[in-house]
Amino acid sequence: MLRVDINLVFTIINLLVLYLLMKKFLFGPVVAVMEKRKAMIEEQFANAAAAEKNANELKSQYEDTLKTANADADNIIQEAKTTAKTEYDRIVSDANSQAGKIIENAEKTVVSQREKTLRGLESQIAGLAIDTAAKVIGEQAGSLDNAKLYDEFLNKAGDAHDTDIN
Repeated sequence: MLRVDINLVFTIINLLVLYLLMKKFLFGPVVAVMEKRKAMIEEQFANAAAAEKNANELKSQYEDTLKTANADADNIIQEAKTTAKTEYDRIVSDANSQAGKIIENAEKTVVSQREKTLRGLESQIAGLAIDTAAKVIGEQAGSLDNAKLYDEFLNKAGDAHDTDIN
């Protein structure tokens, strides 16, 4: 059996004192250091989670901005196409209008030149007819007779040419 003597009591007291001293001077500071490290690690995890959340928010904002920019670019391109189409239609319309005016002026010029040429030819033909008639008759007719012959010729020639003008 176990005997209780004084050495045993002193050993137990020494162990208790040693335990209390170690608890106060060794275990306390070590536990405090470990608690500080634990708090620091938890703070770093919290900071990392906050940074991740912030990064996700920034990513979301970036994606929204990118979508908005793409939509704006599409709108600008569509407006440019519409403006270009309108300008194209206006230019084509102006060109067609100017071409129509040019053709109309050319037709008027052709008609006036034709009439001018016909009048010139009529006067030349009348002069030749008078000269020919005078030679055939053999006598010089008076200016009154020339005018009658000229008018008569123009009436006959004019009737014949009226159907050909159209």
